[in-house]
Amino acid sequence: MAIIKGFKGGVHPPYMKITADKPIKGVDVPEVLYVPLSQHAGAPAKPLVKRGDKVLAGQKIGEIAGFISANVHAPTSGKVKNILDHPHPVAGRSTPAVIIEADGEDNWIELKEREDYLNTEPKEIVEIVKEAGIVGMGGAAFPTHVKLSPPPDKPIEFVIINGAECEPFLTADDRLMREFADEIAEGSYLILRAVGAQKGFVGIESNKPEAIEAMRKAFSQFPQFEIVVLPTKYPQGSEKHLIKAITGREVPSGGLPMDVGVVVQNVGTARAIYQAVRYGKPLVERVTTLTGDAVAGPGNYLVRIGTTFRYLIEKTGGFKSDPAKVINGGPMMGIAQYTLDVPVIKGTSGIIAFTEKRVFLAEEGPCIRCGKCIEVCPMFLMPTTMAKLIKAGRFDDARKIGLFDCIECGSCSFVCPANIPLVQYFKYGKAELRLRK
Repeated sequence: MAIIKGFKGGVHPPYMKITADKPIKGVDVPEVLYVPLSQHAGAPAKPLVKRGDKVLAGQKIGEIAGFISANVHAPTSGKVKNILDHPHPVAGRSTPAVIIEADGEDNWIELKEREDYLNTEPKEIVEIVKEAGIVGMGGAAFPTHVKLSPPPDKPIEFVIINGAECEPFLTADDRLMREFADEIAEGSYLILRAVGAQKGFVGIESNKPEAIEAMRKAFSQFPQFEIVVLPTKYPQGSEKHLIKAITGREVPSGGLPMDVGVVVQNVGTARAIYQAVRYGKPLVERVTTLTGDAVAGPGNYLVRIGTTFRYLIEKTGGFKSDPAKVINGGPMMGIAQYTLDVPVIKGTSGIIAFTEKRVFLAEEGPCIRCGKCIEVCPMFLMPTTMAKLIKAGRFDDARKIGLFDCIECGSCSFVCPANIPLVQYFKYGKAELRLRK
């Protein structure tokens, strides 16, 4: 398990994994849950319920509405209060959500344990994953059944299970690997079986020795998999960089991992697949890291989808200091929130609340042409040039020099001495080009 060679670029931010040694704890189901119909990449789910309907935990309340879409399920039993627009943690605006008033009984749909689940047929695995509404739980939330259904002309040779968790502060994946390694291993095997691959890898950063040991022990039952220890550097958990580091293959510009015969899945996604195939359990909860110097009860919590940030923070001790910024996700790629009434969704890997002491506020200055952003860019792009083109309204020119190859990791913004919000410019440029298209 020697550490393999890393990648060019990237940064070494203060990792501040202050919740790494805090075991996963459950959180009581709130009285009201706000379940967005869009918790995934692609088309929002089509609602299957209406105001006044009674629902059970695990019941499908939103149905796939396109090739790239995902089902949505009720996180608990209760009554549908309404379907209204509600603040969303990723969209930055309100989107349709099913509002469920919990009955306090948490009655579930009938779940049947499957015998000999590790020998489930590949097509059936994909169908179970699709029905369970499983998406990528590392943050991107791409529908998993689509990833597990490559076209015939793109056979999958390798499966990579992503346990890097390179974002500072976040420790949910670390705790999952320490506490549920066996379930992750079996879910990973089901992924391998679903896509017909012969070889699998598990990539974990070197700063997680307990997770590495737990996963090594669990995967000893599956010789198809190899544990790969990765250098601790951000953004090591990026899909394209994992593939390059582990297999030596490079995903082409505008391409997908399947173009080089690889499927990448997060460790949380692998566990969700295990639960769906073995027990028929849909994705209605996830482990989320609550952290930051403003919160009184930092830790790793098992939370039902639809639980508001406000409720989770209050149930774990509230704020010990006034927050200046609350982020959905990690500090490098996460999104600052304008309200605490946003819900935890399938891709909410973390909630970070910072006081003014940890929030760096500075005016944007002129580019001093130092080249630091180019030096750290892991995608070999020219961030400062792209930002200038976008500011000048030359969006097509920014696209030509690689705008859509940007993975929005934030490394360039992190090192910029002029405090230029480079990633925000890139997000704006991409959105403008998509609108024009």
